[in-house]
Amino acid sequence: MAVDKTRAPKRKNLKDNHRLKPRSTINRNKSKKSNSKNPNFVPLGENKFFEDMRVKDKEGKRTTKKATEDSKVETVLLSSLPATQQLGFFLDRFQSANKSKLSPLELEEYKDTCMVELSKDINQDANNLSKHIKDAFGESWQEVLCDGKLSEGTIEPGSPAVLIISVSALKSLELLRGLKVFTKKCRPAKLFAKHMKVEEQVELLRNRVNIASGTPSRIKKLVDMDALILSRLAVIVLDMRSDAKGYSLLTLPQVNAEFWDLYRVHFNERILQGRTRICFYGSAELRNPKKAISDY
Repeated sequence: MAVDKTRAPKRKNLKDNHRLKPRSTINRNKSKKSNSKNPNFVPLGENKFFEDMRVKDKEGKRTTKKATEDSKVETVLLSSLPATQQLGFFLDRFQSANKSKLSPLELEEYKDTCMVELSKDINQDANNLSKHIKDAFGESWQEVLCDGKLSEGTIEPGSPAVLIISVSALKSLELLRGLKVFTKKCRPAKLFAKHMKVEEQVELLRNRVNIASGTPSRIKKLVDMDALILSRLAVIVLDMRSDAKGYSLLTLPQVNAEFWDLYRVHFNERILQGRTRICFYGSAELRNPKKAISDY
């Protein structure tokens, strides 16, 4: 029987069937040509995309730095600053509340003598307020602030020489306690809504009042009723101290609006005439103080 012997396939000779090209003959431009069609290919050298990204990154850092500076909060004793800077701060807040700017002629009408500069050597806490008030009135402090008798034709009932305006009844009472040296013969007027009826306050204002303290809304109400008289008002003390929630007279929105309404209607003309001065009292927390405080 014949055996069928299957022949193994012949191995192909690679050298014969596929001759490799020498390295020198490879088209070296082929890779460049193919890469140029690749959308992900980034050519070497300057790249506008990355350059723009670097510029935006630098701008972002500058913006972040500026935003940090603008949001920085510092504690400032306004009344220890020069009068020109105090007035600049006050007028800036006044214009902001009015949502309009004063003209150069209107600004010239305000004199920095309307601001009280307090001593830097005495702390501005409630207990030291009497010392600062004495300095503000000079030699006349005892006659103006301590006498309890009415003088017909000179001193009207319910006409304080000092008016303290605070963010709340609690803050108002704190400062009144610091003025006990003045109120032994003449009771101070407490002009706020908490635990006090308007009728009670009107009755109190029928006597001589040298010192009054309260909140903007109740003070304005009593002035509008002709119960609180401003003819003798020499100093308005603006309590800049913050309450337990961190708000103050000029930062609590509702109270701030009420204060500027009171100021615009009843105080501004007296300030322009030089009959009344403004005294900031206590530390104020200001955002970006360098921007907030400047000469007017």
